[in-house]
Amino acid sequence: MWDISTGPKITDDEFESLRNLIRDRCGIYFDDGSRYILEKRLSGRLKDLKFNSFKEYIFFLKYDKKKEDEFTFIYDVITTNETYFFREDYQLKAFKEEILPEIMSLKNFDKNIRIWSAGCSTGEEPYTIAMIISEMPNLIQNFKVNIFGSDISQRCLKIAREAIYTQNSFRSTKEFQRSKYFDEIEPGKWQVKPYIREYVSFGQLNLLDRTKMSILPTMDIIFCRNVLIYFDINSRKKVIENFYDKLIPGGYLLLGHAESLINISTDFTIKHFKNDMVYMKPRE
Repeated sequence: MWDISTGPKITDDEFESLRNLIRDRCGIYFDDGSRYILEKRLSGRLKDLKFNSFKEYIFFLKYDKKKEDEFTFIYDVITTNETYFFREDYQLKAFKEEILPEIMSLKNFDKNIRIWSAGCSTGEEPYTIAMIISEMPNLIQNFKVNIFGSDISQRCLKIAREAIYTQNSFRSTKEFQRSKYFDEIEPGKWQVKPYIREYVSFGQLNLLDRTKMSILPTMDIIFCRNVLIYFDINSRKKVIENFYDKLIPGGYLLLGHAESLINISTDFTIKHFKNDMVYMKPRE
């Protein structure tokens, strides 16, 4: 194990340069209080690459031909993966009982419903969405549902595609739900059943990358819960603008319970449902 106490320390200027590089790339922002976290998570990497200082590492990130691969590594190291199945159940209830029926009513000739879990981490959220949809026969009999889970971390996406989870992912899951939607493949490990996995596809996506985002089809509903809290204000504005462009008129944006668009965007309207309050792109 790399001992950070004997490794390179990050100076004020190096910290400023490194956090700005990361912010400009992906929006994740380390404030002054997170300096030690950034140093701790990357100090061992300097030893792997035989760098003696963060200054050398920053130069590498700016100019080396392998810098793209290195940023992929950084994304895996710096992202926070706090997620679990059926998180914020009151919002999921609004999604099932109020938002989805409204989206269905908007559809005339288009029988596709597209849902995007942006910043899906290890996959618990998009699979939860698929489980909810599987309980709605009127929806699955009359529409083709596509759920797309994206994350910047390849490590997280690998776990999501394998769909194998341990007890920590089930803190809000009732026992009958685990029995219904999972197969216990060995003691303490459960895999999402194949028929649920079929609803979901995964891909790596940087939420600041408008070029790659332009390839995505328009979405009816976007989940981006507890992701933007790690971004700085300007990056949040860019991401929300991208979401607005990707939503159909009348489409919905679902944020985490502690997140809002105050001081970020005035493009969305607030829609009050019985079970929750969410953001809607105005209908034309």
